[in-house]
Amino acid sequence: MSQTSDQSVLLSDDPPLDLRLSEAELAATRERIVSFIRDIVDDAGAEGAVLGLSGGIDSTVTAHLAVEALGKDGLHGITMPSEVNDPEMMSDAERVAEDLGIEYDVVEIQPIAESFFDAVPEAADDRMAAGNVYVRTRAVVNYFVANAENRVVLGTGNRAEAMTGYYTKYGDQAVDCNPIGNLYKQQVRQLAAHVGVPRDLVMQEPTAGMWEGQTDAEEMGLDYDTVDAILAVHVDGGLSRSATVRELGVPEAAVERVADLHERSAHKRAMPPAPDR
Repeated sequence: MSQTSDQSVLLSDDPPLDLRLSEAELAATRERIVSFIRDIVDDAGAEGAVLGLSGGIDSTVTAHLAVEALGKDGLHGITMPSEVNDPEMMSDAERVAEDLGIEYDVVEIQPIAESFFDAVPEAADDRMAAGNVYVRTRAVVNYFVANAENRVVLGTGNRAEAMTGYYTKYGDQAVDCNPIGNLYKQQVRQLAAHVGVPRDLVMQEPTAGMWEGQTDAEEMGLDYDTVDAILAVHVDGGLSRSATVRELGVPEAAVERVADLHERSAHKRAMPPAPDR
């Protein structure tokens, strides 16, 4: 895997904030993540890792780094299409596995999801509830394979998703670790280009695949460059909302939206609560 970073493809025309890493920082980040994956597997006494492959940039760059850490035999990829997934994305997922030379399975999860919809038909009409069934089904499949093969499950969550709660509780974050969990989306794209992920996959439109035509930007109401910037300056950086608006030149409503997502998703970043003793 080559170290080729095409900086020109990583940002929109006028991003609120440039969070890209230097080449030295990229190399150090890559080395740190590779070591992290290797240590997680070794500490667990596992024989490798399982990774759900979606065709998106997060799972793709995680797959590249996992192969670097564990070798081709150390990673088992699983693509899990449903009827709401874009066939091109699923084709991209298989392409990633084949390009890396790893073992992978295609598990059709529609019949599994349908068993839930049939069992509780009144809930099946709720788009969000049904979408979460697909995500949680994928988590069960990942762990089914991982348990059978003595492997750990690698997550694909990034910092923007974690801080806004943009994931399904006990779904795509039901994992053993998140190798790229400390990286903003800008930095994930940059790292992907750095390790040699093809440009068309680096710039893939992010989607959770929860319903047909779903995209992250449409659901959140903001593109990732804006989300990254507000998180870095306001949530992580501690600037007030008004100062963030001035610093980034973004609408106040955008800052309020990200702040609200962060505050409302606090329960996802904590252990389930119990009463005081």
